Amino acid sequence: MFSFFGRKRTVDDLALRYKSGEEVSNSVGLLISILIRYPEVGAINFDPDKGVLKFTFILSQNEQENVLKSFSERLYEALQTYLLLEGKEFDVIWVGYAEYSNITVLEIHRDLQSLSQEEMSLIVNLLHEEFHEDLLVDDNGPLLEEDLLVHEELIQDMLDDFKSAFPKKRLMAIREEGRVLVFNK
Repeated sequence: MFSFFGRKRTVDDLALRYKSGEEVSNSVGLLISILIRYPEVGAINFDPDKGVLKFTFILSQNEQENVLKSFSERLYEALQTYLLLEGKEFDVIWVGYAEYSNITVLEIHRDLQSLSQEEMSLIVNLLHEEFHEDLLVDDNGPLLEEDLLVHEELIQDMLDDFKSAFPKKRLMAIREEGRVLVFNK
């Protein structure tokens, strides 16, 4: 088991900081942590007007429309079932896609109030199951299992904070050459 300074790593060990040493806000940190934990997510946007997180995934080829429609329906049903089992009501579950040249961009919108880290894992697992090698994944090196668990806890903690105090700014986080960039839109 990996230890950090002789003890287990905790959420506090992974506090995100700017180069200046100042701690990153929870809203920015949430987007960064999601991209670190889930290298399958190509970009993530927060729309404060709608209270929605928009996840963008990229498939390395143009998928057949019937495959995309079937997946969209299957994902929607899986998310509805998950939320029903969790006893949560949802406002927004939307799945869309667009084809560009030789890629397909898949976008999933979820309302922040009912979203959980476990649901993000479900979405990513279903994407892997359906699209296998076509799902583009950022190769940012392997994270230790312990780090993955800490990031999952960090994401859930920041989601909970985010839900109680919506930021007023539109935020967008993307991947670029192994880095995560966050923008205020």
